[in-house]
Amino acid sequence: MSDDFSGLKRPRYAMPDFVKTALEERGLMDAYKQRPAYQQNDYIGWITRAKRQETKESRLLQMLDELESGGVYMNMEHAASAKK
Repeated sequence: MSDDFSGLKRPRYAMPDFVKTALEERGLMDAYKQRPAYQQNDYIGWITRAKRQETKESRLLQMLDELESGGVYMNMEHAASAKK
């Protein structure tokens, strides 16, 4: 979709190395980059704001699973990202 985060009104979160590594290892970086900028940012913020490591890991796994399956964003249907 877009790497243009300039229109975001919320804080922009930098991608931590552990998220980048997980995306690359599962071959999901392209699926991640195809999501709109706000979704990319929301996923990173949601993962990194968790206080407990276990929560960060479970959120990361949820993001990876959603990217892999397509059609889901934060446990909600997202038709625009459905695999064709």
